[in-house]
Amino acid sequence: MSDIGKKQPKEYSDRFDELRQNRVATSYYKYGTAADNFGMGLVNALDSHNLCIKKYLATGNTEYLCDAANYLMFEFMYPQKEGAYFRTTDSGESAGVAGTPVAELGRDKHFESITNV
Repeated sequence: MSDIGKKQPKEYSDRFDELRQNRVATSYYKYGTAADNFGMGLVNALDSHNLCIKKYLATGNTEYLCDAANYLMFEFMYPQKEGAYFRTTDSGESAGVAGTPVAELGRDKHFESITNV
């Protein structure tokens, strides 16, 4: 179990990581190496990710979320987007979230009674 999984099990899923990694191991034998498939540009990781999200939305099968996460990992490892890089950003450069995070709602009695937070 990961350190964050032990300390904050409601904030991180070690089970998700386990399932995701199992699928990578299986895919190695089924499809070949990630270095070949993604590094050589034979498989488009972002388009494959999008297919998994569509399939999840249609079926509700969370296995597709593990697959989608793996495709994002492969894009990180073998980026096909020209000029891809990693740089830590602050909240001013955030992509944003869809919805309103609980920290932005404020903590009033009505909120606490609904959420039990």
